[in-house]
Amino acid sequence: MARGFIGTLNKIAKEAAKAQRAAERSRNAAIREQERNLRLQRQYQRQLERDNERAMKQAVRDQKAFEKEQKLLYIESRKEETNDLNDEVVYRLDEFRSIISTTLSVDDNISFESLYKRDEFPAFHPPTLKLIPDNPVPVREAFFAGLKKEASIAEKLLGIGKKARLKSLVEAEEAFNSANRHHRSLQQQIEEIKKENEVALEAAKISYEKEKEIFLRDLTEHNQAIDQFKINYFKGEKDAVEAYNTMVLERSNYSDIFPQTFNIFYINESKELLVEYELPDVTVVPEYKEYKYTQSRDEIKGTAFKPKEISEIYSSLLASIALRTLHELFEADQGGNLNSVVFNGVVSTFDPSTGLGIRPCLLTIQTRKEEFMKFELSMVDVIACIKGLKAQISPLITELTPVKPIVDLMMYDKRFVDERDMLGSLDNRSNLLEMDPFDFEHLVCNLFAKMGLESKLTRSSKDGGVDVIAFDPRPVFGGKYIIQAKRYKNTVEVAAVRDLYGTMMNENASKGILVTTSTYGPDARSFAKDKPIELIDGRVLLHMLEEQGVKAKIAFT
Repeated sequence: MARGFIGTLNKIAKEAAKAQRAAERSRNAAIREQERNLRLQRQYQRQLERDNERAMKQAVRDQKAFEKEQKLLYIESRKEETNDLNDEVVYRLDEFRSIISTTLSVDDNISFESLYKRDEFPAFHPPTLKLIPDNPVPVREAFFAGLKKEASIAEKLLGIGKKARLKSLVEAEEAFNSANRHHRSLQQQIEEIKKENEVALEAAKISYEKEKEIFLRDLTEHNQAIDQFKINYFKGEKDAVEAYNTMVLERSNYSDIFPQTFNIFYINESKELLVEYELPDVTVVPEYKEYKYTQSRDEIKGTAFKPKEISEIYSSLLASIALRTLHELFEADQGGNLNSVVFNGVVSTFDPSTGLGIRPCLLTIQTRKEEFMKFELSMVDVIACIKGLKAQISPLITELTPVKPIVDLMMYDKRFVDERDMLGSLDNRSNLLEMDPFDFEHLVCNLFAKMGLESKLTRSSKDGGVDVIAFDPRPVFGGKYIIQAKRYKNTVEVAAVRDLYGTMMNENASKGILVTTSTYGPDARSFAKDKPIELIDGRVLLHMLEEQGVKAKIAFT
């Protein structure tokens, strides 16, 4: 038994050792598996790090390549920008040089035939009418088709089918009667639709005829006006000649940088056309003659024209516009209405010392058609040509130094009327307050004319708030003056001075003068003190009259 017990113990021990060895093997296997997983994890991490490093290096290379490409594209865009700037300079200067050649290839005559309207009124198109539905007349036989009207032998002998036959006949009769009623009702609707369509069609015809009548009347009136315009033009009537030459200049094809605005005045007696033409200012001349791009500084820099070069380009431009305008007017003179043309080229700008708008005359020419049309404009040097025509051109043209117009168009303002001599009718008994207001305006106009100004009286209505327009002919100190005459007993308030200042701005005048028989309030004088406005009260007016040898008085009664 002891051996048996020992054997059992040995067996248990063997089993325990076997289990221990199995557990050890399992533990070792788990450790090896763990170590293997760690190795794989480290390998994967190293591979991931290598992949990330490669990706980062590739991203850096890609970024550098992208930046290089973008830099090349940017440099190319800057070069293109430089080329565009240079192309714009070339285009602008070529445009200036082609002003004469462009007009020489155009027939400037206005075709009166082209002014007529030849339109035909469109044919009449009926309006959309209501549709008329089909409404065939019910046919009785169609409702009884296939029905037996007569009794069969079986029906006669035995009465078989009689009830059904009679029922079908009754139903057919009712259906026919119902169809008849529907036909009559629909026919009434159709008649109403026909009447509505007739009314709509007639109304459309009446409207069409009215529109056609208006169209033909307008067409006839327009063409008759063209007929009369043509007759008046060839007769040399002032309004027609001015309208014709306005059309000539309006059709002249310049680019948008040219103002292309003008005023003209025709003098019948001498067959002379006065033209005041708005010139572009010096800023149309490019500032730089050439642009260059410096890559190292990423800078586009222009080489500026020298002041002398700008002056030469601008002078040549203005001379070209003047010669082109003269050519267009003379070439288009199919009525023989122009013996000569006076061209005054002006620029609208601002006086930096006052802030007021000014229009200095930079170029003035007077030439006869007979002389001018002998020129071969395609061959001339424009500056030499205008000098040969004895033109006056600003000596400091880029500084807008004015020249005196040969004939000033402002002196032919359509508002001007002949003034009466009121100075000669005054003596020391004359009370200015008892004068007619219009006579007082004539007196003020006379006074400034005697003082050496070229004074013009305007019409008593629609004069734009102007009583007298005076011109000081001196080239430097002169200009256009707006004068208002107030025959007042009461103090002149600030509103009148504000109105004068507004009128000055509208008229582009260099000075405003307000003359009154009374006095000015403090607000009026305060408003005027920093502006080119002179306020003349009654006391100063009497003194000015006395200096001209005229005595009068202002007596408040």
